[in-house]
Amino acid sequence: MTFNPNADIRSDNVSRGGGGGRGRGIAIGGGGGGCLVLVIVVVYAIMGGNPLDLLQGSDSGSSQSQDQGTGGDTGCSSGADANASDDCLVQATVESADATWQDLAPQMGISFSEPRGKLFSGQTNTGCGAASRDVGPFYCPADSTIYIDTSFYDELSSTYGASAGAFAKEYVVAHEYGHHIQNLQGTMDRIDHAQTGPRSDGVRLELQADCYAGVWADHASSSKDQEGQAFLEPLTDEDISDALSAASAVGDDHIQGEVSGGDVNPETWTHGSSAQRQKWFTTGYESGDPASCDTFSTSDL
Repeated sequence: MTFNPNADIRSDNVSRGGGGGRGRGIAIGGGGGGCLVLVIVVVYAIMGGNPLDLLQGSDSGSSQSQDQGTGGDTGCSSGADANASDDCLVQATVESADATWQDLAPQMGISFSEPRGKLFSGQTNTGCGAASRDVGPFYCPADSTIYIDTSFYDELSSTYGASAGAFAKEYVVAHEYGHHIQNLQGTMDRIDHAQTGPRSDGVRLELQADCYAGVWADHASSSKDQEGQAFLEPLTDEDISDALSAASAVGDDHIQGEVSGGDVNPETWTHGSSAQRQKWFTTGYESGDPASCDTFSTSDL
């Protein structure tokens, strides 16, 4: 259990089913409108697939790739629901992150706005194009929405070796929320998304999102709902260990070597090594300060 059972997690910006607009989006690896994927696309490319097959822009009149979820309210209202259901865990994490970044963003000179969260099953339409569950959790800057099919969490532990603990799952959401902060900063529009390699803009972007996830973790148990209830219980060493386990599980070197059974080739990296991802989450968590997350200026990634 990580969420305060009494916390109010009801949300106006997290929903199940539906999908974003169907306007044409830039596929993974494209420019500033490209969708940012946590892990699955990396594996797909390593295994010889074309990542563009997983996320395709669709014309506004297309009926392709209809969402398999049901629209409307998620039915999640309390921290107790978040402790019992992965769908509600995602919603609660978004609500907690909203409260955290609403306070932190102005200190960063950011005009803050909340992202939307979309829970889906199987496939969905997004502002970046049609997406299936194979894409994994991702953030689409074109519609400022975090998309998650929670069945990914089973793969995160069974295939990639992450802990099955709740805070490992929350790390995934907080990482994608970190991309929303980068979108508000304008960072996504300034970098070269086509670069790969251990010091590429793409890797720096992902490591900064990990650091922002750590910043959220530092503030998580002090962020409160509108009634003054803390969203999360005080974090334990086990919670942080769970988050670090997830960060390690989605490192490029771990995916290339231990998961896919191939050679580790740093020149193809897009997200950073396991050690780097753990390092930058820890940096954010120990400082609680977004200013500590400047992965673009440092030579020590």
